[in-house]
Amino acid sequence: MHFKLIIAFVDDHRTDDVMRAAREAGATGATVIGNARGEGIKPTKTFFGLSLDSQRDVVMFLVERHLCRTILETISNTAEFDCTSGTGIAIQIDVEDAVGVSHQIEKLTKIVEEKL
Repeated sequence: MHFKLIIAFVDDHRTDDVMRAAREAGATGATVIGNARGEGIKPTKTFFGLSLDSQRDVVMFLVERHLCRTILETISNTAEFDCTSGTGIAIQIDVEDAVGVSHQIEKLTKIVEEKL
């Protein structure tokens, strides 16, 4: 079984919704790193040296490659990445190898066979 890593940079108030939607699309879990900060095309504004940008979470999903695009699009739609500038991004990266996922492979094998 081959995996991909989806890394999503999500407004912290949308993290729970993104995780719920990704699970419904086939993700088996996620790792969340809180309090990330980023800057897009336009620099963030400050007020007396205090940043006015919202906090982000980095949410990482290790997913089966056949489910990856569906999960990626689900994340984008749920977080409304393409609706408003600055709401976040998500990327996918090929994973060469992974350990500690044997319990997920049993569940994913049935799901992937049904989709193919």
